[in-house]
Amino acid sequence: MFRIIPRDQEFFALFQKASENIIEGAERLKDLLDHFDDLKERARMIEEVEHKGDTITHDIVKKLNTTFITPIDREDILALSSSLDDVIDLIHGVATRLLLYKVTETTPHARELGFLILKSVQELQKGIAHLPLAKGRDRVYEHCVEVNSLENEADRVCRDAIASLFQNEKDPVAILKWKEIYETLELATDRCEDAANVLEGVALKNG
Repeated sequence: MFRIIPRDQEFFALFQKASENIIEGAERLKDLLDHFDDLKERARMIEEVEHKGDTITHDIVKKLNTTFITPIDREDILALSSSLDDVIDLIHGVATRLLLYKVTETTPHARELGFLILKSVQELQKGIAHLPLAKGRDRVYEHCVEVNSLENEADRVCRDAIASLFQNEKDPVAILKWKEIYETLELATDRCEDAANVLEGVALKNG
């Protein structure tokens, strides 16, 4: 029987809370990219979500430092919390760059990457939800595989976006701005894949 946590559910409750917070951030980013109005206020709301994520990460680390026996390996707890924190940091980073660079309109490639980030964090949340459950290992793997697939798709979209940028954009400053924005969007899916790899490893070790 697959049962990672015999008693203490608090770590995974915190991971669930972190993943739900990231979904909120990803939803707000997608909404920003889809509508692209009131950018300053939308970026501020994403910043609030990022601050909430920092608090959750702090709570995980604090609990880790005061817990003698953990339900899974300490390094896995740290790696998962770090990867999740990186995702919301990068989501906030995209919004910050859009505001800082005074971007006036979005692009189809940016909107597609925003959609892929949201799908990735939704799959992560589902995988985390299955971790503490009996007979949950196959479901964890299923969602991790989907995150990996979404990251591959984001790689392709990012490559296409940058190729199109160099082909069609004449302003070198605009090229530099959008190249960094695209790469930050894609990096968020990389960190989702990092978190998925930790989840898969935990399921394998505790199956």
